[in-house]
Amino acid sequence: MEIKEIEEEILKIKERNKRVEGDKAWETSWTRRVCIMILTYIVVVIYSYVISKVSNIWLSSIVPVIGFTLSTLSLGLVRKIWEKNK
Repeated sequence: MEIKEIEEEILKIKERNKRVEGDKAWETSWTRRVCIMILTYIVVVIYSYVISKVSNIWLSSIVPVIGFTLSTLSLGLVRKIWEKNK
């Protein structure tokens, strides 16, 4: 390989690493989690309204959102345990 080819490969790797770091930052960001929480809440409220057998739609719709949030927060711990035992 020529030096120019090696330099191009290094630049490609650096660009890829930058994209991967950005993706990882987004996946673990609170902005993403809050957006998903809000969207989940809206979907559950609409679903509850459609089936209309739920007495307090606004309160009962928050349960799945809390479940989602707790699951995302606990996944970091689960991942650490998994990596340790792998």
